[in-house]
Amino acid sequence: MASSKSKQQTNQSKPATERIIYQEFGSGSNPAAVQRGVEELPPNQQNLRVQASRKGRKGKTVTVISGFQCKEETLTQLLKQLKAQCGSGGTVKDNTLEIQGDHTQKLVQILVQLGYKAKISGG
Repeated sequence: MASSKSKQQTNQSKPATERIIYQEFGSGSNPAAVQRGVEELPPNQQNLRVQASRKGRKGKTVTVISGFQCKEETLTQLLKQLKAQCGSGGTVKDNTLEIQGDHTQKLVQILVQLGYKAKISGG
């Protein structure tokens, strides 16, 4: 009887906003459970586009690499390697890599050496 009394006390100690009455699958505290799995293709099956862009960056040139079909962890490792080769900063945004500065030629060469199909896009 003491155990049921302690359970009632713990339930009553929670505020009303924390107690869940009804919850549909997928809505709630674990968004990773609902995400679709990303099919990770090998590098030789990925078609990448490398382009220099200035739009929305106050005149600063950024090299954007898009077309990846891999996991976020793979992108961050690749970004770290490419940033070290170029000697500049960069970030991952929406499955694209952005590296500061105009490094299109150098990045295409590096990506081809790593086994990716890479092309320069845009003019």
